[in-house]
Amino acid sequence: MLSATLIAVVLVTVTLGMHVAGFGIMLRSIWPLGLAPPTRVPLLVLLIQRVAWWLIFLHVLEIGVWASFYRVAHCFPDAESAFYFSGITYTTVGYGDLLLPVRWRILSPIESLTGILMCGLSASAFFALVNMIVKARSVARHQ
Repeated sequence: MLSATLIAVVLVTVTLGMHVAGFGIMLRSIWPLGLAPPTRVPLLVLLIQRVAWWLIFLHVLEIGVWASFYRVAHCFPDAESAFYFSGITYTTVGYGDLLLPVRWRILSPIESLTGILMCGLSASAFFALVNMIVKARSVARHQ
């Protein structure tokens, strides 16, 4: 149990670090600092799509970190099963068709909680982006 808890701490820390670093990269690449977001609809669509795909990519990488551990720890017979289990756990779908060995089962709820938090952070990024867009469009309209 202690080793599983320590592994969980490491996996959560790596996941959080990846998410924060990924956010930083995303924010720097969206548009140069100091500029308002675009106000034209086609550019807004492209911006929101870019952010959505970046966040999906980031989540897939994070799922891959957990899946890599499951594979190294011989929890599943192949990488596909490890990634599938990690994906349904991280996203809290939880079909229950694959289970971790008893020794590692505490990781399942911890990965689910981590996934919820990371998805919440991603949702807040979308909210902040849409909020900035609405403000920018409002300012542009009143000028």
